[in-house]
Amino acid sequence: MSKQTYRICFCFRRRFKLTVAEAPKEIKLLFERYSENGIMSVDQLHRFLIDIQGEDKATKEDAQAIIDSLKDLKHLNIFHRKGLNLEAFFKYLFGNINSALSPSLGVHHDMTAPLSHYFIYTGHNSYLTGNQLSSDCSDVPIVKALQRGVRVIELDIWPNSTKDGVDVLHGRTLTTPVELIKCLKSIKEHAFSASSLPVVITLEDHLTPDLQAKVAEMVTQTFGDLLYTPGSEGLKEFPSPASLMKHLIISTKPPKEYLEAKIAKAKESESQKGKDSADEETWGKEVLDPKHAVEAADKDETDEEEDHQNEEDLDDGDHKTQHAAPEYRRLIAIHAGKAKGGLSDWLQVDPNKVRRLSLSEQELENAIITHGTEIIRFTQQNILRVYPKGIRVNSSNYNPLIAWMHGAQMVAFNMQGYGRSLWLMHGMFRANGGCGYVKKPDFLLKAGPNNEVFDPKVKLPVKKTLKVKVYMGDGWYMDFPHTHFDIYSPPDFYTRVGIAGVPADTTMKKTKTIEDDWTPTWDEEFEFPLTVPELALLRIEVHEYDMTEKDDFGGQTCLPVSELRTGIRAVPLHNRKGEKYNNVKLLMHFEFA
Repeated sequence: MSKQTYRICFCFRRRFKLTVAEAPKEIKLLFERYSENGIMSVDQLHRFLIDIQGEDKATKEDAQAIIDSLKDLKHLNIFHRKGLNLEAFFKYLFGNINSALSPSLGVHHDMTAPLSHYFIYTGHNSYLTGNQLSSDCSDVPIVKALQRGVRVIELDIWPNSTKDGVDVLHGRTLTTPVELIKCLKSIKEHAFSASSLPVVITLEDHLTPDLQAKVAEMVTQTFGDLLYTPGSEGLKEFPSPASLMKHLIISTKPPKEYLEAKIAKAKESESQKGKDSADEETWGKEVLDPKHAVEAADKDETDEEEDHQNEEDLDDGDHKTQHAAPEYRRLIAIHAGKAKGGLSDWLQVDPNKVRRLSLSEQELENAIITHGTEIIRFTQQNILRVYPKGIRVNSSNYNPLIAWMHGAQMVAFNMQGYGRSLWLMHGMFRANGGCGYVKKPDFLLKAGPNNEVFDPKVKLPVKKTLKVKVYMGDGWYMDFPHTHFDIYSPPDFYTRVGIAGVPADTTMKKTKTIEDDWTPTWDEEFEFPLTVPELALLRIEVHEYDMTEKDDFGGQTCLPVSELRTGIRAVPLHNRKGEKYNNVKLLMHFEFA
């Protein structure tokens, strides 16, 4: 292959051989076992799919389809009409048709249960383009979220500057507003571009009754028949996603009096809020495992009072809502708000009415210490929304597993706050065809024979062990300039592989570093015992080792363990924003024992 030159100084250059990706030794041995005279026939490929890939239902037609899909490679002289040679077989293994998650699985969870039985892909302050204090508000991030499959959009609605219209903005900050009608039209246009399942719009309402009436008119006229309106009495049980296909649902607390926004509060907030460390800029902070996150919560309660004010205030009863516009009240399908009293009162289950409760991440982390089982019981019928704490002014996020393992359906994230936490969110909602709804495990939905509920803190027996082998990686040379990672030599890559899940399952491991190689072969295997595989996410990150500075980013992905396909699989990597690279992939092997 060709050579690559790196300039060290004016008079000295280093040259490196640029190698072509070739099948690792184990792949070559498998090919020899399932081929004859250097060609793998349809029958032999069919047997390989069953024996090695674990595709028990594979047919000879499936095997023929794989061979036919490689006909486009005729120009590379690796296609053989009777079957696959080694190079074509290797291309198949590294191809999109052989990804770790089935590209044809689609929506396969039962979608006929109540909404409270699902984890729902949820955004926080969905209109913000950047930080929480001074960025622009726009419909663009809303559209991007919907196109990714997000199913819950949050809008903060305030009177405009002339008090005769409605804007969307982050109140009491320096964020620039966007008109509500623009956001509503974009939601209608893009709501079902990625998924036909319902979209919930959570409204943070700061309006007077006359403006609430305007909102009701805007919503009704814009959404028309797409809007689900059960009436103002509230629901005894939430409807199912299947029954609400291509519908839009409004969720908010009962209307409250308008509070005048003061721009001075924004300046005060900006001076008081802390900044997250620079580590978040490149990777996002390493995700705290649930146990350590709860311990940290015990020590950091300074922002809890502010969180109460920033999101859903206490529902003070009917004296604030008696003058609310009745047409606005009728729009609300999912009622939200906190009852009078403390946490025990908020978590009371009403057998005749379901509702949505919102807690900040800090409130949740403190609550699970004393009310963990009550939270899980509450979420078996009702919806719990968790949102980022107030000091996350740079739109960072938190560990979503803490909320998911306690049954929270709406784990609200800043979709523009890139980093490891958001990668976990992306990973969870790659499940179930990427439709934005993932059925909660049965143990979060039902009480046991003695009325006991799941306790994430209790270490359970190992259910299964995931064995992961990292063979090799390829594609960086095509997606990056040759001096992107190191100006003096090819990159030195290593891979980190681990599990995000319940405390007992959470871990991270790494391969050795392969020096000066664009197509590194690690050939290393790791084992991950899983006590709760239903909530486990496989984390994969590639770093480029740098002796003098911080290691460079080489790609990442996160995959739901419950949907991993066994066998040898191609694993496409994504950039920091979660966008898939054109060519960068790992070749890995997955096995459950």
